[in-house]
Amino acid sequence: MLYAILCYNPEDVVSSWTKEEDDAVMARLAVVQDELTKQGRLGPVARLLPTTAATTLRKGREDPIVIDGPFAETKEQLLGFYIVDCKSLDEALETTRDLARANPGTGSYEIRPVGIFRPGSSFP
Repeated sequence: MLYAILCYNPEDVVSSWTKEEDDAVMARLAVVQDELTKQGRLGPVARLLPTTAATTLRKGREDPIVIDGPFAETKEQLLGFYIVDCKSLDEALETTRDLARANPGTGSYEIRPVGIFRPGSSFP
């Protein structure tokens, strides 16, 4: 089963890191990613640009409107995600705990099973 692990953190905290702090976090996360890669379990990983770069298309009208910024105002923003092949939710939680230990501070991880929407993907 594929799981999406969505990474939420206060964007203002993460954006305040120095280059050295950011590099250190990325190095710790790379250790987890490398292990998942060796196991053949790591799919796409993305680090999203800041919400200031976001554009939202809001539905619910005859003509949807396009607005700058994220969809909702929240204390934590979606900063990136992983797609990981796990045998169970317990294994997905174990993987998420590894990622959380590598990433300092507050925040949360949302774990969702992924249904393949478009067949033909090369993963897994």
